[in-house]
Amino acid sequence: MTPVSSALRAPVDVDVPLVLRRCRETVRPALREAIGRTHPWVGEMAAYSFGWCEVGGAPTAASGGKGVRQALAVLGAEAVGAPGRAGVPAAVAVELTHVFSLLHDDIMDGDQARRGRPTVWKAYGTGPAVLAGDALFALAVETLATTEAGPSALRMLSAALGDLVRGQADDLLFAERPWTGPERVRSAQYLAMAEHKTGALLGCAAALGALLGGGSPSAVAALDRAGRRLGLAFQIVDDVLGIWGDPEVTGKPVYNDLRERKKTFPVLAALDSPSPEARRLAALLASGGDPREAAVLVEVAGGRAAALDEARAHIAAAETALADVSLQGVAGDELRALSAFLVGRDL
Repeated sequence: MTPVSSALRAPVDVDVPLVLRRCRETVRPALREAIGRTHPWVGEMAAYSFGWCEVGGAPTAASGGKGVRQALAVLGAEAVGAPGRAGVPAAVAVELTHVFSLLHDDIMDGDQARRGRPTVWKAYGTGPAVLAGDALFALAVETLATTEAGPSALRMLSAALGDLVRGQADDLLFAERPWTGPERVRSAQYLAMAEHKTGALLGCAAALGALLGGGSPSAVAALDRAGRRLGLAFQIVDDVLGIWGDPEVTGKPVYNDLRERKKTFPVLAALDSPSPEARRLAALLASGGDPREAAVLVEVAGGRAAALDEARAHIAAAETALADVSLQGVAGDELRALSAFLVGRDL
């Protein structure tokens, strides 16, 4: 398999896991306080979704994820010269919105596991999972409404959510489209979907942090652009991991996305190739053939290499967006290092 270019690795002078941990610890008390305001049963489902407890409420040490959106919000505030705590309401609101979307997406996609555990709908039931998702979004709105920049912040979150819904709608429709012919999904269409579904909320996290930190409109806009590019790169790398990732890291079987016949960027890029392997791949996917053979064909047809190249291009675009504005302190370096770290992870 093609190794990751050093261009995707974080600068050695920034300890990105430490930055992520610092941001999570900054946000965690406010996030827990928000969850504590919900109905106890809904709060348990929310805590389960964050990896804080098992079904029934027993505390657990399960991973709740890296906290990327939380970090972007905190660093967004710091990047405009404010203390990181200024971005905490943004971090809480975006994280609640993100988990709300995951609860509903898992139901729509029929996903039964996330991070090695049953999804909320599988553990508690479909109706309860929908209810928990609704409660989390209500908390997100309440969190931003109480800030000084409430109206502007809510408009920004609403716009990001609108993009997310558009992206999810396209993703669901893509599943019904054929692998070949004029109606097949093109790589460019996939990228537009991914920017809406994944990029919008990452851009919103960084921009909201800057907004609540008192940043200028140009700084807020630049951080939104950078977050969107990072989100696209992040999604493409997730697509690579969904085929070739280590199950111990991803929590899913190897070749999982091919087994589920998902239209991800490496597959679509391979199908765009004029090679004979692309034609064989299309026939194999249409017939529901062996995912191991499909993975080989995707790689030989250039899908994996194209995906990594595309991820690099979006990281470069994020760098350009960050260069468009004067960032304060070390937050700019940490944002750049975070981008490289996340895209280069586990490949």
